[in-house]
Amino acid sequence: MKLSAVLSRPAMTVLCLALAAPLVRADPPVVANQLSLSASAAAEVTNDVLVITFSTQREGPDPAALQAHLTQALNAALAEARKAARPGQVDISTGNFSVQPRYTGKDEPMKWQGVVELRAEGKDFEALAQLVGRIRTLSVAQVGYRLSREAREKVEGEVSTQAIARFRSQAEAHAKAFGFSSVTLRAVEVNTNASSGPPMMRMRAAGADMAMAAAPLPVQAGTSEVNVTVSGSVQMIK
Repeated sequence: MKLSAVLSRPAMTVLCLALAAPLVRADPPVVANQLSLSASAAAEVTNDVLVITFSTQREGPDPAALQAHLTQALNAALAEARKAARPGQVDISTGNFSVQPRYTGKDEPMKWQGVVELRAEGKDFEALAQLVGRIRTLSVAQVGYRLSREAREKVEGEVSTQAIARFRSQAEAHAKAFGFSSVTLRAVEVNTNASSGPPMMRMRAAGADMAMAAAPLPVQAGTSEVNVTVSGSVQMIK
């Protein structure tokens, strides 16, 4: 039996209208006496990690010979750096190692350009500064400072407590100014940001002149700023 034979015309009309009607989504209810606000706190902390990047750059017509030369320079630097390595105090890692073609004019033979990097970082500033004077096959390319994870987390906890206290104090003060007696928390979000400290210092990394590497590196850590912002909403109560 066909469906059209069972349904009467009025029923079919109602069914068609029901199927054709768009779904209407109700607007969320408006919450009265709700206050949105944010509060921040910050602290400057002395950086406790020194980061030094050593590098050298070479050019040549033979990529295999160039790679071998860079490998030799890196191995010599690694051998010296490993003597000072201590977990957390002096950590050693290799960085960029690349050999790429450098295109010249039509009448000139193709040349190859290679670069190699070694990274030393840690909390023992004196040992790292002395290491600069002992590595002769690479020169200093960058010097930077940052907070260690444990130092950053410790400060973040202290600054978060201050920011939360300010958020609560401001919420209560605003509520009283509007004629309410108290507040209850509806939603809250805590955002943390730590600056990277002073900009990286860049030095010449030319492989032909290693005389600069004979002396220890003078260092001054500087500070980083840790910021915490608490934002959210509260319900004001009479």
